[in-house]
Amino acid sequence: MAWALKLPLTDEVIESGLVQDFDASLSGIGQELGAGAYSMSDVLALPIFKQEESNLPPDSENKILPFQYVLCAATSPAIKLHDETLTYLNQGQSYEIRMLDNRKLGELPEITGKMVKSIIRVVFHDRRLQYTEHQQLEGWRWNRPGDRILDLDIPMSVGMVDPRANPTQLNTVEFLWDPSKRTSVFIQVHCISTEFTMRKHGGEKGVPFRIQIDTFKENDGEEYTEHLHSASCQVKVFKPKGADRKQKTDREKMEKRAPQEKEKYQPSYETTILTECSPWPEVTYGSGHEHAAYVDDYDFCVYCLFWDKQNLLPAATPQDAQQWLHRNRFSPFCRLFTNFSGADLLKLTREDVIQICGPADGIRLFNALKGRVVRPRLTVYVCQESQQAREQQQKHENGDAASSTFFVYHAIYLEDLTAVELTEKIAQLFNISPRQISQIFKQGPTGIHVLVSDEMIQNFQDEVCFVLDTMKAETNDGYHIILK
Repeated sequence: MAWALKLPLTDEVIESGLVQDFDASLSGIGQELGAGAYSMSDVLALPIFKQEESNLPPDSENKILPFQYVLCAATSPAIKLHDETLTYLNQGQSYEIRMLDNRKLGELPEITGKMVKSIIRVVFHDRRLQYTEHQQLEGWRWNRPGDRILDLDIPMSVGMVDPRANPTQLNTVEFLWDPSKRTSVFIQVHCISTEFTMRKHGGEKGVPFRIQIDTFKENDGEEYTEHLHSASCQVKVFKPKGADRKQKTDREKMEKRAPQEKEKYQPSYETTILTECSPWPEVTYGSGHEHAAYVDDYDFCVYCLFWDKQNLLPAATPQDAQQWLHRNRFSPFCRLFTNFSGADLLKLTREDVIQICGPADGIRLFNALKGRVVRPRLTVYVCQESQQAREQQQKHENGDAASSTFFVYHAIYLEDLTAVELTEKIAQLFNISPRQISQIFKQGPTGIHVLVSDEMIQNFQDEVCFVLDTMKAETNDGYHIILK
């Protein structure tokens, strides 16, 4: 799924005539760039809005951003200028999220004096983990029975009404709130980033999460089904006090850098602004239910893969094009391309896109528009061994019968060429959690089992074929995979 990123532009870029240069040829770009009006002075004072003023045009009449969510935790100082912010959190610590009414005068009058519903989720930032989210969360539930991934600190929260945490959705909480009143919600994240990495030798790098908030208004049936706004931010969660140590380490590293190097990095902001993103895929709510009517896990995986690989078509409407930009992580440019159809975007030249979006994101967007596919570094074909296959193979070796069994192989594409990546790809292929795979062995001479290492994978021939067999692990409930 797509996530919003910020790309601050300097005043010099704007003054160079970007908008004026494209006014004649690109519809929707030729407008004056400026900051939208915000009603809360404390939000206006945050430095991040000074960056966004030059990045995006004012809200169009068709695009309303009614709310602002502020996570009261400092961003890391070790993040480069054009990268998304990263915020470190301590496991189990209560963090405030300020829910701010950002409407201009006269906007969305139908919610004035009424409640809206917000759903907060902790989800995976890594796309590969998004595909196996159900298995990842089930594995966490198994290892931490009775615990939740996300909780509300109700005593500390202000303005929150009817808070709910469904016992079957460990990473989701929801509540009602009145935008006209002060609302601060305190959350606690109980999982840590290293719980979702393959444990090999200790000191593993933790995976990033996303905190996403989706807000809805009532429909005519008094159900909160009409989507209003979504925003998210990237976080990493550490054991208690680990986030403070990591923040200090990042700050000390930055202090040692040369002045010209420091200019390439963002300052550390005291708070984290959640940036606009597309809504979570499940946006339909049923009457009397406390949570979203989720699609089943298989359909969700197909949903993610579909949007990840789908090329933008010339026939795409401006609304379709907006969704495509969201799904491919170009959310910061959605408002620039508000009125662009698929055909409009596909007509842009490489130079056009680079001038609009900057060199890094411009090249990435141009390649995405042209549907360019990068060839994987290594392709491995695997087939799961079965009793029937073993019997047929034995008959063939004994000369009793010709082998006529039709074997189906699956392709695994590797980029990192590591044992961890191979484990994740095999787990994804057979719809299991990577935690269930203890070790991967390759059958060697005389039937010995050789532990598969990064170096061994790097020496595999491209398009090598293996038959996969499994063996129960001795020390846990997992399995060993044997490549034959």
